[in-house]
Amino acid sequence: MLLLPTAYEAPIDILIRKIADHLKSEVEEINPPSWTQFAKTSVHAKISPLDPDWWYVRCASILRKIYVNGPIGISRLRKAYGGRAEKGMTPGRFKRGGGSAVRKAIQQLEKAELVATSGNKGRIVTGKGQALVDGLSSGIVGKSKKRTKT
Repeated sequence: MLLLPTAYEAPIDILIRKIADHLKSEVEEINPPSWTQFAKTSVHAKISPLDPDWWYVRCASILRKIYVNGPIGISRLRKAYGGRAEKGMTPGRFKRGGGSAVRKAIQQLEKAELVATSGNKGRIVTGKGQALVDGLSSGIVGKSKKRTKT
């Protein structure tokens, strides 16, 4: 039996970038809201993201996190995207990531039928979303195995 590579075997940074490129070019439901060019991603962030395509990268990252850790809710995703907020001389404390960026991204992924609600447990990846992530990760793992053989 032939087992295809999944998101667990693919390098995370390459996989997220591939998914983001696919979401940007192929999925019409994923569009950055108007406020994304001005918004910071969290309280701990000093400036807004420098990458103009950060919305697609965030959507791809959320899709991968739901794939790996699902079912997962918005609260746990906010915790995953949070960080240490420095406040001058006082010690920094952990702050959660921005909720709107997570909520809107999940709503767009649900509209694209890549993510679905699983009762009160949170969100899970649908068959379409799993096929997308597995297909892109198998292409990445296949290329990296060819490089190591030669």
